[in-house]
Amino acid sequence: MAILLGSIADDYTGASDLANTLTKNGLRTVQTVGIPDPSLALPDVDAVVVSLKIRSIPASDAVTAATSAERWLRQRGAGHVLYKICSTFDSTDAGNIGSVTEALSDAAGGGIVLVTPAFPETGRTVYLGHLFVGGQPLNESPLKDHPLNPMHDANLVRVLTRQSRNAVGLLDLIAIAAGPDAVKARLDSLRTAGVTAVIADAIFERDLETLGEVALETPVSTGASGLGLGLARALVRSGRISSSGATTADAIRPVGGLSAIVAGSCSKATLHQLDIAERSMPVLRLDPERLLAGPDEIAAAISWAGDRISAGPVVVAASAAPETVSRLQSLHGREASGHAIETATSIITAELVERGVRRLVIAGGETSGAAVDRLAIPAFLIGPEIAPGVPVLRTIGNAQGDMLLALKSGNFGGEDFFTAALAMMH
Repeated sequence: MAILLGSIADDYTGASDLANTLTKNGLRTVQTVGIPDPSLALPDVDAVVVSLKIRSIPASDAVTAATSAERWLRQRGAGHVLYKICSTFDSTDAGNIGSVTEALSDAAGGGIVLVTPAFPETGRTVYLGHLFVGGQPLNESPLKDHPLNPMHDANLVRVLTRQSRNAVGLLDLIAIAAGPDAVKARLDSLRTAGVTAVIADAIFERDLETLGEVALETPVSTGASGLGLGLARALVRSGRISSSGATTADAIRPVGGLSAIVAGSCSKATLHQLDIAERSMPVLRLDPERLLAGPDEIAAAISWAGDRISAGPVVVAASAAPETVSRLQSLHGREASGHAIETATSIITAELVERGVRRLVIAGGETSGAAVDRLAIPAFLIGPEIAPGVPVLRTIGNAQGDMLLALKSGNFGGEDFFTAALAMMH
């Protein structure tokens, strides 16, 4: 299997977001969970997205995991590797975006790397190096209260500089609007000045198409799914895609079984989606304090779900309001609190699957990663889009048999996302 485009995603929901974007734009795409075992048979595809959980781990560990994935992708023909990050640039001043970007660039022989989290379809735009989320500067958006990586600076040149050894520059909208040749000239000038990474503005999809065309001629880029859109369209225009386009029909063949939703995200969007879901299905809201106190809350949740799930979908949610999360973190520490909740939701998810759940929706990046790891799902085929950035996923090589999943980033989806997702998983 020779692939044209490789990607390393820093979490599982972001990986499915990117895989969805590549599929929509004409690339046959598979999402793997980690570097696949050699025995796993993958279909013939144009792109592979390797899902990792490296957004919030120590930078040195993130670099090790990402460079291993990069070697695997290069060995299978990937001429370009996209390091897929969150469209809200979630990170800390210690990394990991800058550290991993520099390591991937070094592994590919150096050069300048285009970096942009812009994805206008989901309300993420970059202007003069500043990230806007739904029209709000990043530091004024709900991301300022993110439980793991609160973002307090919208100037991404500054943010990336604090994470990087080398100089970071700006590729502004004026150069991008002038087209690929102007962008290349600007990059040459920045490279001469010693810059090794550039934050690129993007307001419209045409900006992403320009960036994708330029980035495809380099070995590495860093960005959200918007940059993936640009890369995919550039590949299609180049005539290097042999298929007539990606198909998603096989991914949503019926699987039978029961349905469930597990939520761990504390985003405003997910909290509202839970309120809406409660109107049509039973919702159990876990007590985060009790989750941290011991196994009793987990056992009670499993019992509660087991009593109801044969009658229809159930929702188990560890999601909590920002003030509750802040209190837990002050008492138990940010890392310990997050780990306890991820462990609890993953155990509950595995028990639901043991009881016959085959259609599963998981809300939250860290929650999704912990659950998929516990289920030991090796890879996914990409199905149709439920909401921007969230496709239906069909398992490949899964020990429990075929399952349909949706892995939702906390802020994604409309208010009726949960019912819409289950409706597509016949």
